[in-house]
Amino acid sequence: MIATAFFSSTPVPFDIEGHRGCRGLMPENTIPAFLKALDLGVTTLEMDVVISKDRQVVVSHEPYFNAAFSIKPNGTPVDKKEQKDLVLYQMNYADIKQYDTGSNGNPTYPEQQKLKTYKPLLSEVIEQAETYRKAKNLPAFSYNIELKSEPSGYNKSQPEPALFCDLVQEIIAKRLPPERVVIQSFDFAVLKQWKKGVQAGKYPDVRLSALVENLRSPEKNLEELGFKPDIYSPYFKLLSQDKIARLHEKNIRVIPWTVNQQDDMVRLKKWGVDGLITDYPNRAVGL
Repeated sequence: MIATAFFSSTPVPFDIEGHRGCRGLMPENTIPAFLKALDLGVTTLEMDVVISKDRQVVVSHEPYFNAAFSIKPNGTPVDKKEQKDLVLYQMNYADIKQYDTGSNGNPTYPEQQKLKTYKPLLSEVIEQAETYRKAKNLPAFSYNIELKSEPSGYNKSQPEPALFCDLVQEIIAKRLPPERVVIQSFDFAVLKQWKKGVQAGKYPDVRLSALVENLRSPEKNLEELGFKPDIYSPYFKLLSQDKIARLHEKNIRVIPWTVNQQDDMVRLKKWGVDGLITDYPNRAVGL
């Protein structure tokens, strides 16, 4: 179904984004999850990236190995007490790749298929997804890439925004047209840095998305950001019809996360959101 945002004269497809690929069905942020999401018809692959010690852009939600599903190279599960010592920013990618992040499954997502897999590089995800798209003759889809960053982690679990953005833009600029990329972050310093890079002609002019989980109004968050993003992406329970309308008046698209129940999907679409991020893209079919 095509939804038309009232502020645009061109029909824009309702954007179904597979969260971490399709975390509800496959090991999160892995190549099998992204390819499965494409099979389910997502219009955007949503993923997270961190940086390794050797400055590789690694697809991972946490900047460490999550004990809920990670297995060490020797075959023993990562213990919760040690998980935060296994910081990816202090490990070379060759070592990161040896960890299995799929065989244990994830107890929070009982439908998730268990299979041996690993944290891939962003470059590998793009290469595999594009090869798959061509082989299956799929329409062009977008990549929504979240830079996992928080000020307290600068130079500990991730680089500062300038280096982080530099490393990510190098991967994107070589492989994807800007119109197929969204950069999102909860850390507004990252979005400001990207905007600065675009204005300097250094970075690709991709869509920028402000991730939000605080209780401040959209107007307060936009004031803090200091410029108008293309997308406002709040936790879905923070939204109301009125907030969506106010953001649309500013020509900002609204794409909430992480929407997993069909009744919430239907309600939000009725309220006028421009898309949604979900762990279960199969539940969004036919919206």
